[in-house]
Amino acid sequence: MEYCVGKTSLTHLIANNEPLTSPGWTVGCAVEVKLHEYKEGTPSQNTFFIELWDVGGSISHKNTRGVFYTPTHGIILVHDLTNKKSHENLQRWLIEILNKDGKDVIKGGDALDIDPEQFLGSTQIPILVIGTKLDMLDENHKNKILNKTSSGSIAEQCGADEICLNSHEARSLAAGTTDSVKLSRFFDKVIERKYYSRDTGRKYAGSYNPSLPGQFSTFSAAPQPSLYTQTSSEAIA
Repeated sequence: MEYCVGKTSLTHLIANNEPLTSPGWTVGCAVEVKLHEYKEGTPSQNTFFIELWDVGGSISHKNTRGVFYTPTHGIILVHDLTNKKSHENLQRWLIEILNKDGKDVIKGGDALDIDPEQFLGSTQIPILVIGTKLDMLDENHKNKILNKTSSGSIAEQCGADEICLNSHEARSLAAGTTDSVKLSRFFDKVIERKYYSRDTGRKYAGSYNPSLPGQFSTFSAAPQPSLYTQTSSEAIA
């Protein structure tokens, strides 16, 4: 993930439902754990622990952060709404993670051009795009961001939902809000990827245990799913 985009504040908000007052630099990887109700309000409801792996995006860690990419059950791409370049760099981070898994999602000549058909057909990894620092935009710019279409964006390319928020405001992900629903739906997809067979539609036997935690790395597949939070610029999480 990109660095300096507010990854640490975001993962803290997601995991604790409250803002982080004094965020620091992420060295290596920091892990937050969230209790998630899978398919809440339905007969299939179940409780899972989800690990959010906040991977440091510093260029100095580029050659070592790959150890945190396996296994990956879901990816959160994080960018800074006040820095357009950070959104453009999300492709680099996504490619870095997917290539770690040996996925060929790049079009012929352009190393930064994702082939949507190949991507959606081969990876099947749930992805969520989150823009932070919404509070730092003026009202005019904020309205443009919130009302714009996603045409050509990385969220559209990946078939992913997109959230724009202020990580320092607890109400940003309050229960029942549109963004909270998007986040919950994303976590459900990650759990399904880890615990359900795409071929049979049934839960995997043996390793599945609802009492065991699930981890999301930026997300893992034995007792818990793993989820990575990715930022834009020069870092992945």
